[in-house]
Amino acid sequence: MSVRVRFAPSPTGFLHIGSLRTALYNYLFAKHHGGTCILRIEDTDRTRLVEGAMEEQIKSLEWAGVVFDEGPHVGGSHGPYTQSERFDLYRQYGMQLVKSDAAYYAFDTSEELDAMRQRQQAAGIAPKYDRSAMRNQFTIGEHEAQRLLDENAQHVIRLKVPIHSDVRFHDAVRGDVVFSGREIDDQILLKSDGFPTYHLANVVDDHLMEITHVIRAEEWLPSTPKHVLLYEAFGWTPPTFAHVPLLLNPDRSKMSKRHGDVMVQDFAKKGFFPEALANFVALCGWNPGTDTEFFSMTELIEAFSLERVNKAGAVFDYQKLHWMNGEYLKTRAPEVLAEELLPTLVTRGFEYVQPAFVASVIALVRERVHFLQDVTDFADYLFGDVLSPLSEEAAATITGNEALITAVQTFRSGLNDETIENLDAFKELSKNSAESAGMKVGAFMKPLRLVLTHREVGADLFGTIKLLGVQRCGFRLDAFFSS
Repeated sequence: MSVRVRFAPSPTGFLHIGSLRTALYNYLFAKHHGGTCILRIEDTDRTRLVEGAMEEQIKSLEWAGVVFDEGPHVGGSHGPYTQSERFDLYRQYGMQLVKSDAAYYAFDTSEELDAMRQRQQAAGIAPKYDRSAMRNQFTIGEHEAQRLLDENAQHVIRLKVPIHSDVRFHDAVRGDVVFSGREIDDQILLKSDGFPTYHLANVVDDHLMEITHVIRAEEWLPSTPKHVLLYEAFGWTPPTFAHVPLLLNPDRSKMSKRHGDVMVQDFAKKGFFPEALANFVALCGWNPGTDTEFFSMTELIEAFSLERVNKAGAVFDYQKLHWMNGEYLKTRAPEVLAEELLPTLVTRGFEYVQPAFVASVIALVRERVHFLQDVTDFADYLFGDVLSPLSEEAAATITGNEALITAVQTFRSGLNDETIENLDAFKELSKNSAESAGMKVGAFMKPLRLVLTHREVGADLFGTIKLLGVQRCGFRLDAFFSS
């Protein structure tokens, strides 16, 4: 049987980075096996829908390189992939479960359910539907249940869990898993408004769409025994389950905004390259079995397997992600990056924004930054001639040093096209300038940078001076000592 997987988000918010990883793992697994990856919209919870959320999620997934073979956005057809368009189907299957005695009617009011939970909490019992104490077919009898149904009394349909049996299944990540029937709640399958819950709709759709592998986050593991019971009740063969580890904050708590960005659009807005984010996220919980850290999407597809997905939670290392983005920055063509950066430079009002010049600046400074947009601030002294003011203390370290002034003036007098184009000539001029004042060349370069850029650190000084050119360098040197 051909591999078929699905990513099934709910449009109740924008795409979380953990959801991106789940979608990516489904995509990689399907493509590795030459299978099909489906996008399905699970919008049964109508009270929590967020306007525009689904469009944003699809856009974020495509930005990150996760493109589906089937789904509501493919070919412009919703097909069978949006659950809110299939409510009649779910009710049909819910009624089938009642007829086969795998589910039952319950007529409890919200007040009765609240009272039940309070009793259980007071007794130190984990909240769970009390089939023997509540109003349902078992306590009011079939005749009374039918009378209430005939009167259109408010009710739900619940799963009838075999409490005296264990539920067993094999997980491709976690191995054999066993749940006691006594631990499993009689889950609501159809709500009082006739809408299905996630559990019923999920199982029905996975079966009808011939899903072979369900790859989802660890937090869905407690729901899986309910799903296994539903497959058994329908007489269907369940898919292979694979529950991937949660993404964790650096303190190993569940990932949240307290520690940084969590929505994919946040990462995109900050300037992360989609390839870098996908590469990093793939390695959060999956071990390729080698020391390789950089993968193209094609290489990820070739290497990915569920067998190498870890059980333990994966810490989301923001610092490493920043570093990885910087490494991707180094591999991009400066000419292409320049086109991306130009609008920002123009908006900032910089003078030197010729594409070839911008590309040269990017090539010079990108070893020192992690994001393309950082080039603007890091190298503002190259794009414009209005420099950040030096502190009085920094300026005094130069103007109060006669030897240093002599060295800088010697450097200024020897500055010409050859000394800024030829590295050997530049080194010779720097050496002679320092020696003219009885200084070592290393002690001369830092204040020279400070005068030219008003920065104590920066990219290679020869490359910086070469890009500035004789005229701009001479102007800055003259202006400093005449002020």
